[in-house]
Amino acid sequence: MSDKSDDGRGAFSTGGEGAAALSGLEIMRRGISREPSSRPGIGRSLNFWLTEVEDGRVVFEGEPGVESLNPLGIIHGGWTLTAIDSACGCATMTALEPGVSYTTLETKVNMVRAIQPNSGIYRCEGNLLARGRQIITSEAKVIGPDGKLYAHGTSTCMVLRPRT
Repeated sequence: MSDKSDDGRGAFSTGGEGAAALSGLEIMRRGISREPSSRPGIGRSLNFWLTEVEDGRVVFEGEPGVESLNPLGIIHGGWTLTAIDSACGCATMTALEPGVSYTTLETKVNMVRAIQPNSGIYRCEGNLLARGRQIITSEAKVIGPDGKLYAHGTSTCMVLRPRT
């Protein structure tokens, strides 16, 4: 049975304050937690969580399991792409002032090696590359528990400002 009060945003929920009152960095800092119940729905589904947040940089960690297998018996590339998309988007979010949001225009990912199920915790670090008034670009890398690069990608996001 699901909790009807859960809006799917986990710790990112802004509660009574509303997102318009908080900067993107403040919203992201609220999301740091390994507790499954405090993760947004996508983090619960794919078993990854936010561990570090600073201006222009975020880190997610995750442990892909058998629920993320593709027909070949390795972790589906969608798990990796979602981790990179999340890290790039959340790095973008840290650059936004209160009341401003963004949308992803493009994400490109390069898979470097296959991820095996239950092989440990993977780290995905996202960093801003360029911070413009309308366009923000970022990059992310997935590093395995063995210290090797498993995937890297970039994202282009458009800043959405309220109409005045």
